[in-house]
Amino acid sequence: MESHHGRIIELTIRKKGLNISEIARLTHVNRRSVYNWFNQKYLKPEIIYRLGVVLKHDFSVEFPDLFSKKDFMKERNTGNDLDIADPVAEEIPGSHIWKDRYISLLENYNKLLLAYAQRENALHGID
Repeated sequence: MESHHGRIIELTIRKKGLNISEIARLTHVNRRSVYNWFNQKYLKPEIIYRLGVVLKHDFSVEFPDLFSKKDFMKERNTGNDLDIADPVAEEIPGSHIWKDRYISLLENYNKLLLAYAQRENALHGID
């Protein structure tokens, strides 16, 4: 029976108790992409490899046809693996400024929507 790549990846992530948002951030994709990976029967080896490095997991066990033990060993030996426990490791300088601006923009948008809804309700006599 053929293996379902996405389910294996999801199971590994769930067993490790890792946060999907953190996985998405460390792999430089959005959360939706991670969830889409879970639904795919076949994933590109590059994606599986990147997840293995981020998760510090040797996927040569689950995917012996795609990887050898050496593939994941060399990442450990070079120290290129990412530290999941350090949420600031991949922080982009100044990104908090854009995040704050985005939140402010959303808050202003919500105020406008509320004001519009109240005006429409007043015009139609709805309380």
